[in-house]
Amino acid sequence: MNVSVIVAVSRNQVIGKNNQLIWKLSADLKRFKALTTGHTIIMGRKTFDSIGKPLPNRKSIVITRQKYYEIEGCVVVNSLDEALEKSVDQEEVFIIGGGSIYQEALAKANKIYYTKVHKDFEGDTFFPVLDVKEWESVKRQDCLPDEKNEYPYSFIDYKRKK
Repeated sequence: MNVSVIVAVSRNQVIGKNNQLIWKLSADLKRFKALTTGHTIIMGRKTFDSIGKPLPNRKSIVITRQKYYEIEGCVVVNSLDEALEKSVDQEEVFIIGGGSIYQEALAKANKIYYTKVHKDFEGDTFFPVLDVKEWESVKRQDCLPDEKNEYPYSFIDYKRKK
């Protein structure tokens, strides 16, 4: 099974504020949908709360420390390892946040779908700086702002170095 992280990160490593995304990039949302549809997505409970419902055409696994917590339409587990165990039959699973889940998942991931937003933002949730000794860029697309995307951004695919 391939464990992939999918994330949008500002220039200063911010990924969110007050349990919400800070920017709206239509192209990033389309990319997220295209990559994750038909796959399992794994997220923390706060990330699920910010989305508000299971995303269509995806199996949603939500990680929470709360015992006996239930969410209709989702599989609820108490650890990332348990989430991955429930996904062993999948070719690729996507870790979609939040901050502490990303921190733990990076050690287990072999691919990162990274959207770099070329602007600094204030926030309270951050993504770790990638270690260039562990990750290499294998694909990059740089994009300028337009009517649906307020900021310049880059789609960068990383894979773990062997």
